[in-house]
Amino acid sequence: MNPGDEPVPLDPTQRAEVLAIVARHRQRPGPLLEILHDVQRSFGFVPAEAVPLIAAELNVSRADVHGVVSFYHHFRDTAPGRRILRLCRAEACQAMNGRALETHVLQRLGIGFGETTPDQGITLEAVYCLGLCACAPAIMIDGEVHGRVTPQRLDELVEPATGVVKR
Repeated sequence: MNPGDEPVPLDPTQRAEVLAIVARHRQRPGPLLEILHDVQRSFGFVPAEAVPLIAAELNVSRADVHGVVSFYHHFRDTAPGRRILRLCRAEACQAMNGRALETHVLQRLGIGFGETTPDQGITLEAVYCLGLCACAPAIMIDGEVHGRVTPQRLDELVEPATGVVKR
């Protein structure tokens, strides 16, 4: 979306979902983060179209809501791929050949961090600790962690031709 563009309205079902989320948290002090987390859980991201609705319901500016969405790397404003691959970039993983794994992942998927493959199959995200320091380097695929990941192991987890994560 370009600056100045007005977001396309949410469909009635989506609008009702956002309003229900806001209603659940409205009476709490500083409810914006909880609301955004729930919106992202519901939609997989925080749609730009939801920002003015949330702002109006909380009586804050759109800039306030957008600022929170854009500040925290956890929030995304576009739909993710069908699968999410998180690569740990913390020191322990870097010390255990994490850079080689990172180079391999970037080349393998042909995308950068925060991007999604053209087929919408995989979104690649950087994280800075998965809690598997003793089993570094580590990745997480759709919430499932994998330790001691080598480029070869990554290739076993990701379909060679399509970039689709194997189940």
